[in-house]
Amino acid sequence: MYRRIKGTGGNPLRREADRTRTRMHAAFALTCLLAVIAGAALGRAAWTDGRRAAEDTARHRHTVTATTVGGTTYRAGDRPSGPPFTVATATWSYPAHRTHTAPVRVPAATRSGDTIRVWVDDDGRAADAPPDQAHIALNAAAAGAGALTGIVLVGGALVTVRLRIVDARSARAWASEWAGIEPLWSGRPRPGPGAGDD
Repeated sequence: MYRRIKGTGGNPLRREADRTRTRMHAAFALTCLLAVIAGAALGRAAWTDGRRAAEDTARHRHTVTATTVGGTTYRAGDRPSGPPFTVATATWSYPAHRTHTAPVRVPAATRSGDTIRVWVDDDGRAADAPPDQAHIALNAAAAGAGALTGIVLVGGALVTVRLRIVDARSARAWASEWAGIEPLWSGRPRPGPGAGDD
């Protein structure tokens, strides 16, 4: 009673397996905290790098007015799962003395002779638009969430494996101890040589 009041000594019913389980749960909680910090840091870094790259790309992208010179056709998406999109051959001048003709993405209702806005690079070739803020934010969120998820899954798997090992050892220890205690507790004779002999 004195030890309980003073807080000295440990709980005699608390085994090493119980202490290990507590440590593993604490380690998993710490892993989750570190995962949040790492995910936030990686997401922020991806946001910063994405914005810097977008600004650099935007310095070398220009919009020009182009005129379509042919009908529209469908083209397969950039990715296997991407939807098809509409393209039409168009012509434009950029720089002012250079004329370019190439297929570009256009709205589905575009007809020959319509004017459209086209993104081009410094040489006047058709190019992708610089990434917008939403695209950068989505990439940053995906990077942060991926890091967080990966760390939590790996930490959770390691803790789960360790807890299963602890549980297996604890079950074997309980079975061994029970084998020695149960005959005394139940009054049943212990198995062995001479047990049950009359």
